Amino acid sequence: MSEGVQLPVSMDWSTDEVIDVVNFFEAVDSAYGKGVERDLLVTLYRHYKAVVPSKAEEKQHFKDYESQTGQSPYHTVKKARESETGTVIKMSKNR
Repeated sequence: MSEGVQLPVSMDWSTDEVIDVVNFFEAVDSAYGKGVERDLLVTLYRHYKAVVPSKAEEKQHFKDYESQTGQSPYHTVKKARESETGTVIKMSKNR
């Protein structure tokens, strides 16, 4: 992951919850690099949603992340959901 990226972290979250959120955003980052296995990405997103169930909060996190990195968590998850199990999700900056 790029240096200086501020990931959304709440002081109210447990260590495990922070790890789940970081792991999800690292998977998004991997999708824009070498690629990430679809099932892993979907699982990590599910863990992220357990920590951040609010759609509004999710949208804000995704917007903040995309403005810092140029990588879209929304489009990455969307592509994963539309892909078959066992595929590798590979994103490009221009989607």
